[in-house]
Amino acid sequence: MKKSPVTAVKEQFQSKEKLVEAVQKLATPELWLDRVNSVKGLARVSNQKLLRLQAQLTDAKSRFGSRAKLIDAILDLEKRVKDPGYKTRLEGFPLPRLLDVHGVLAKKAKRATAKKNPAAPKKAPVKVEAKPVVAKKKPSLAPKTVAEKKKAAAKKSKKS
Repeated sequence: MKKSPVTAVKEQFQSKEKLVEAVQKLATPELWLDRVNSVKGLARVSNQKLLRLQAQLTDAKSRFGSRAKLIDAILDLEKRVKDPGYKTRLEGFPLPRLLDVHGVLAKKAKRATAKKNPAAPKKAPVKVEAKPVVAKKKPSLAPKTVAEKKKAAAKKSKKS
């Protein structure tokens, strides 16, 4: 069963204020584009969004270290390292969107290498058991009732 955002915050951070502090510590200029309303701040953001943002910031920090390295990884995956216009466009994206773009491109690259290298181990095909074929009874050509027998005998006698 999935926990509600309030219980997740209480279990992981004890209070929303501590979660906001943790997000603010991770939201350094090298990772984060500050687009938060300066009047309201992060304290007014929902618990669910804060938890997701904290998870994405820690993931980006551990895997890439900075936005610049994440953008470089995206450029490498798309093979557009020498495209300065695309790089400046990516620099305007927020961190969650950059992570999504990287995830999509990583899956795409993985599929492309799997197609090029068919010798790679594949999943075993799932065997589906065939249902046994039940033979249907063929209707007999012989008449079944006494009346049908008489009619069949009458037809034979007329023909001969």
